[in-house]
Amino acid sequence: MAEKSSGRPARRPTAPDGLLVVDKPTGWTSHDVVGRCRRLAGTRKVGHAGTLDPMATGVLVIGVGRATKLLTYVVGADKAYTATIRLGVATTTDDAEGEVVDAPGVGDGVDPAALDREIGRLTGDIQQVPTTVSAIKVDGRRAYARARAGEDVELAARPVTVSTFEVTSTRPATSDDGTAVLDLDVVVVVSSGTYVRALARDLGAALGVGGHLTALRRTRVGGYTLDRAATLDELEAQVDADGVLATLPLGDAARSTFPVRELTEAETRALGYGQWVTPTGMRGTVAGLGPDGTLVALLEDTTRRGERLAKPVLVLAPA
Repeated sequence: MAEKSSGRPARRPTAPDGLLVVDKPTGWTSHDVVGRCRRLAGTRKVGHAGTLDPMATGVLVIGVGRATKLLTYVVGADKAYTATIRLGVATTTDDAEGEVVDAPGVGDGVDPAALDREIGRLTGDIQQVPTTVSAIKVDGRRAYARARAGEDVELAARPVTVSTFEVTSTRPATSDDGTAVLDLDVVVVVSSGTYVRALARDLGAALGVGGHLTALRRTRVGGYTLDRAATLDELEAQVDADGVLATLPLGDAARSTFPVRELTEAETRALGYGQWVTPTGMRGTVAGLGPDGTLVALLEDTTRRGERLAKPVLVLAPA
């Protein structure tokens, strides 16, 4: 007699520990992508490094299994984007999903010298007020939740670095209500915690015409680039073909995230027990890779009782 089906889909085989570089589609939240990857990976131990708005597309780094422990370090990496800024209209969310709050338009256009000057002021080490509908917590609640509940949200400015803010093309356009606007295609490279929407807002405000973001695509997070990213449909097809989700192994992931220290067998064994080893001679967090290329531990040089040593801050391959 045939066994009765439970009606639930069969669970996927558990994917190996590692990272995924996903090309997030528009209309999906980062949490939506994590949920899809959990099903593909056959495990709930999945997380992401750095939220992308639903409107945005591009690189979203996903950790599976023990690789979720690396995400804290990936989040802090610099990020590159291509974007379109619309000058002449300001919105409640600083992007195209918000309601229009001011639409003075650009009239006969924007003075190129003034545009260059204000972009220059928004480049380098700057103080930026995050966008109101951000995930920053205010008294324990997300700013966007307070804003959507009708509360007045005031966020403090914080230091960020805009390494690149370059206009690649400009296009006069007309908004849905007939307002004359100017669309700027831009490339930006920014530090972690920078809001590209806020750059659009502040550029429009400085020029006296208002501004918001109409398109955003993340092309790089640290060492993870768009040409290494797969769409969710491509990941689904790969799992269907191979039977298990393929991930970027921890050792390869570490090489894209940290400076690397090649370990001896003795050092590998010592770190597996949480022992300290000779210093790396490098600043910040360093990946310690065993002779077989596996990620053993993350190391940081420090001084203990007057001696310089490398301390394991995270052991990935315990003895």
